[in-house]
Amino acid sequence: MKRLLDALPALALTATLLAIWEASVRLLHVPVYFLPPPSDVARALIDNGPILAGSALQTFWMALKALIVAALIGGGLAISVSLSRPAERAVAPLAVTLQVTPVVAIAPLVLIWFGLDHADRAVTALAAAIAFFPIFSGVLTGLKSADPDLERLFDLHAATPLQRLWRLRLPSALPFALEGLRVAAGQAVVGAVVAEFVSGSGAAQGLAWRLLEAGNRLRTADLLAALVCLAVLGLALNAATRLIERRILRDQT
Repeated sequence: MKRLLDALPALALTATLLAIWEASVRLLHVPVYFLPPPSDVARALIDNGPILAGSALQTFWMALKALIVAALIGGGLAISVSLSRPAERAVAPLAVTLQVTPVVAIAPLVLIWFGLDHADRAVTALAAAIAFFPIFSGVLTGLKSADPDLERLFDLHAATPLQRLWRLRLPSALPFALEGLRVAAGQAVVGAVVAEFVSGSGAAQGLAWRLLEAGNRLRTADLLAALVCLAVLGLALNAATRLIERRILRDQT
């Protein structure tokens, strides 16, 4: 009941905005190809439900694979370089460079590497590249956030680097790593859609392809229906990662 009451302001605002949208479009006789009313978008969601659900599942699967790859590579690399200051100074600029490089710029190269016959793999790789940095940065920041007094205590007992990592730094890094994972989950969805856009191939048949298809045919209601599915997918992933974060942190306390 409390959660429902907390959600009431957002639900009320959403309903008000939808009502204003519906009334404005109909009163001003806005062409449906320019901006359809919400009722048309809802009808498109119902009519195209099976197709959109299949595309959403495809996008979700690519985003999930990208998130797993980014977590393994980003987390593993952060742990590795945290053991050596020179390695951290060498790798950190390269990680930042990957983060600030637009995915559009590297998409043709990745497509050449994987081949047009494996466009879904290229999309997953590009999405993983986008989701990589939040995890790498979160884990590395967390590993360096251990209590200085505990660090000195481990020095006093001549702890090995692996003992320090396992017993001190990894537990300290857990909240930062989970936060990075939550951010990366949203980035993976965005990355999967953007990568499918720039790949120029419908082989993946995700939500981005539905957006392109509807836009090219000026079916704006179908386009907005696909956007709604994409927003729901992003919110679901965000909620799932938040739930995992809360449960893990609760078990730790």
